[in-house]
This record gives sequence, structure tokens and C-alpha cells, in this order.
Amino acid sequence: MLGIDDIREASTRIRPIVKWTPVMTSRGFNTESRIQAFFKCENFQTGGAFKIRGAANFLARLPKDQLTRGVVAYSSGNHAQAVAIAARVAGTRATLIMPLDAPRSKMEATRAQGAKIVTYDRFAEDRTTIGKRIAAETGAALVPPFDHVWTIEGQGTTALELLEEVPDLDALVVPVGGGGLISGCSVAAKGLKSDIRVIGVEPVDGNDTYLSVAAGKRVEIPPPATIADGLRSPCPGEITFPIIQRNVEQVVLVSEDEIRAAIGFLLTRMKLLVEPSGAVTAAAALFHKLPAGIGRAGLVISGGNVDLDFLCTLVGQT
Repeated sequence: MLGIDDIREASTRIRPIVKWTPVMTSRGFNTESRIQAFFKCENFQTGGAFKIRGAANFLARLPKDQLTRGVVAYSSGNHAQAVAIAARVAGTRATLIMPLDAPRSKMEATRAQGAKIVTYDRFAEDRTTIGKRIAAETGAALVPPFDHVWTIEGQGTTALELLEEVPDLDALVVPVGGGGLISGCSVAAKGLKSDIRVIGVEPVDGNDTYLSVAAGKRVEIPPPATIADGLRSPCPGEITFPIIQRNVEQVVLVSEDEIRAAIGFLLTRMKLLVEPSGAVTAAAALFHKLPAGIGRAGLVISGGNVDLDFLCTLVGQT
């Protein structure tokens, strides 16, 4: 079973690549949200998102003979960039499978790391099948975006850092996609502070984990159309979901308009450029979606890779 010591070891393992990101606060945000919020700013992370933590840990754990054969991964953007960066640093090649509708900025950033990109139609093709086929044909190692212990270990270092810096939190609030970030963070948080409350946040249009928790089993939904492209996983992972069931108190939902409003607040009031997936925790707090009784909360801002066209559209609406 994954534990706090595994995440501590991962923290040491990934340090050559991964930054210790800042924790920020805002009096204005606290007034609006009626909580004391401490933002773990992974938008300042290497590659612009938390994903480098899991990718760096995964590649560091690969046997050298396997690493020389390259890696392959599937992602809408942030995991793709992370794997490309980790592969470049490790001196191996990377093939990234990205949806045709992935944000242009994320696709260009991935290509800039020297990776090969293979595109697919997320509404007609299965990325897992494509990834397994390429891995079988090339001998490359498949690097899962969330549903692997090595990936989860790395992602959990986000909460490890936050709670080492701000130990007296009532709650940890984390975005939920496939569950790698929240499962790893929940293990770290519970390992450091057993009574901490862990709250997940999903978009209304990408509520697979919310439905799964309610049903007591993994529920798959059609490919979500939410602007939070990093949270479009249609089903929680086989490994991540039991951890979520064990450690996460509640999953709350935020609307597309609430996500946009949170992005605008973070940009104009805190000068933080945050992507939609990373803004869901702020949206949950700003619109009072969090459970009662939370005074001091750590909010994970999972990334800041905003597509310029989307940002221009958002600014035009404000």
C-alpha cells in the first residue's frame, strides 16, 4: 500500500527536475471565499503544471535498459509536456499521443521539447489502445498519466511540500481528473495530518468521480466537453479510485461560468495566470461549494498553461 514514506522518497528522486513551488495568499480572496486560503502554485512548476512530478518519478524508476528504448504517453497537454521534459533530461526519446482538440499552446510546448506527437480524435478513438500499440511496436515504456503507483507517488509530493510549509490546515482542496493528483496528495496529507479533510473538485460537465463516489464504484461518462481540458478523464482509475474512496471526504462540482470567474479573479486580483483545470479549487471556494467548518484550506492550483486564444476570449467577456 502506498504510504507517506514512498512519497518522501519520490520527493528526493524528482528534485533535480522539479521545483518547490510557492504558497501564496490573498486577503481579497479570503474575504470573498470566507476561508483562509493557501494556494499551492503549481502554475510556476517546471512545464507549467504539477504533472512533471509524476513523470519525473516514473522515468527515474525505469530500469536503464528500458529507458533507452524510449517512452510513450497519452495526454491532452500537461502530462505530454511533462513526459517530454523528463525524457529530454533523461536523454531518451518520447512519443506523445494528443487529441486533435488539445490546446494549441500545450501541443506546441510539447513539440518544443523534442517529442514526437501523434494525434487522435478523442470522440472516435481510444488513446489507451493507441498508446499500447505504439509501446508494443517500438519497445517504449508506456507512462500512464495517473493510474500507476509511480505516477501517484510523484503527484503526492505536491501536498507533501504544502503541508511542510503550512502544517496547520483544516482541509486540502484538489482538482480531480483521473485521480492521480488527489490520490497522491491525500496519501501525503493523511500521512502528515490524519484528521485533515480532503476535498476534490470537478467540473459539472466532467463529473465521473463525483458519480463514482455516489455509486460506490467506478462510473464512466461520455467524453466531457468542459473547458477544464486536464479534467476530461471519463472515468477514475482502477488504482486511484479506491484511494479516493478511502481518503477523500467529498467531491464538489463547479460550473463552467464559475471556473471562468475564478480564472478572472486569480488573474486580476492575484496576478496569477491559471488554466481552467487549475482554477476549479478557487472556484469551489469563491462560490462557497466547500463543506462547512473549513477555516484554513490548502488549494492546489494544478497548472497555468492557458491557451492564448482562450485567454483572449475570456478577457473579452469580462
